[in-house]
Amino acid sequence: MRRLLEPDGCPWDRAQTHRSLKPYLVEECYELLDAIDRGDVDGVREELGDVLLQVVFHAELARAAGRFDFDDVARGIADKVVRRHPHVFGEGVEARTPAEVERRWEEVKRVEKKAASLLDGIPPALPMLRQSAKLSERAARVGFDWPDAAGVRAKVAEELGELDAAVAGGDGEAVRHELGDLLFAVANFARHLKHDPEEVLRECASRFRSRFGAMEAQAQAEGRPLAADGPGRRTLEELEAMWQEVKRRS
Repeated sequence: MRRLLEPDGCPWDRAQTHRSLKPYLVEECYELLDAIDRGDVDGVREELGDVLLQVVFHAELARAAGRFDFDDVARGIADKVVRRHPHVFGEGVEARTPAEVERRWEEVKRVEKKAASLLDGIPPALPMLRQSAKLSERAARVGFDWPDAAGVRAKVAEELGELDAAVAGGDGEAVRHELGDLLFAVANFARHLKHDPEEVLRECASRFRSRFGAMEAQAQAEGRPLAADGPGRRTLEELEAMWQEVKRRS
């Protein structure tokens, strides 16, 4: 990477900044997640390399600007891991369960970051379903939460009713507001059910992609592609019947 960034190196690499590289880092992380979900060991190895390249790229940009280098990055995370695992690297501290470890990790993190709010440290750029679940989880630490999943389920129903009322009233801004409340409540419901809403939705989208692809393959084999116009276009009832058939097979 250092060679690529030299004056006679790669024009594209030399034109990049921390900000311009943001979408590539996000893309590489999602490609890694996809490889993990598919159980593709070789893919995981390759995608980890791509993520590492992004880390090295950012570190080299910073080194060239005289701010920090890759060694500083590695040393910083090693020191942080030691600080946040006093039950392993320290003395007189115990954490016997994953929940205790998470609680102690957050306590140390709050002290390090000098957090003024329980909600500090949740990245605004985090995917919104996951961010919503984290926000509600942090609030739950001071008792601002329903005692069980049934209470959240009732809240979901309440928010859905308010959304229906807003839609019936034709108020676009109210619809937008209530739709956000509903999604936030659903994310909170997922947290109470011990599921990550982002992962659950990702799996759902993957199933939809697979099943719709099967519908397209079936339609193509029948000589009536789904995208066909005119007389060959399938009705909604036909499409639903195909969907249910594919769903039974998957």
